[in-house]
Amino acid sequence: QGAFVGHLGNVKCTAYIGTCAQLVASGSSDNTIRIWDTDSAECLAVLRGHTSRIWDICVDRAGTTLISASGDCTVKIWDIRDLNKPQCLHTISTDDGGDVYSVSLNPLESHIIMAGYDRKIRLYDRVTGRMVQTFHGHDLSVAQAVANPLGNLIISGSKDQTIRFWDMMSGSCVKSLRSHLGEVTSVATSDSGMLLLSSSKDNSNRLWDLRSLKRLCRYKGHQNTSKNFIRSGFVGDSLIVGGSEDGTVYLWDRESTNIVQRLSGHQGIVYDAKWNAKRGILCSASDDWTLKTWWYNPQPNACSVLDT
Repeated sequence: QGAFVGHLGNVKCTAYIGTCAQLVASGSSDNTIRIWDTDSAECLAVLRGHTSRIWDICVDRAGTTLISASGDCTVKIWDIRDLNKPQCLHTISTDDGGDVYSVSLNPLESHIIMAGYDRKIRLYDRVTGRMVQTFHGHDLSVAQAVANPLGNLIISGSKDQTIRFWDMMSGSCVKSLRSHLGEVTSVATSDSGMLLLSSSKDNSNRLWDLRSLKRLCRYKGHQNTSKNFIRSGFVGDSLIVGGSEDGTVYLWDRESTNIVQRLSGHQGIVYDAKWNAKRGILCSASDDWTLKTWWYNPQPNACSVLDT
């Protein structure tokens, strides 16, 4: 499919809207979030209000609320039910400033998890509209923070090269992993809740057993060493997907760690790539100001599993 063209700066992040993934959102260094039709690549809405780049976005399961994290030290909550008139419902400001690099929802969608330059992770209660917990312990900025599928822990990756696990209730750090030889740029959990995937500026993505916290394997071949947040994620049960500084989307076999495919088409760094199982579609975000979608081709034993 063709590229999604319209942003006036690099595209840092992407997220599907609703389970059917008819719509996809993107956040850019042009300070806007755009919402697109995945079939036509038409831009249906532009969310304006941030005064600096958008580092991360997430969307609730119902597809009615989008949450954005920005370099303007804020997180914004948007009502996206009416794309003719999307509204910013609320702006959450961090008290001591600094870019917010990561935003996510806990499994119950009752709380927003945010983290960034100020090294803290914050938990915001959507019902009361208050910050209810702050997690201190990272020595440098936090690139990403997500809840585990059970919702009792927050998992964070930081510039200090560690992955930390935090008790959601007490706010204390219960475990710290140091295996990467560079800044950790992303963390993601599998749908099953058994696996953790981390990306780092040591040119590797690593897979962990979430119960034993043992390192299972690592994925190499892509480039992730410079001043970027390059993220990786799961494609169903069998594949790993990640961006790269060489402008390619990489797909690895989860168990063998072999590169299954390199998807070429972007003209700049690929920051993020997200999979939607319902539609068999992969969406990538790049430094070339565009998003691209890649369709799944379910031929048995086909190495070329995705094509544009």
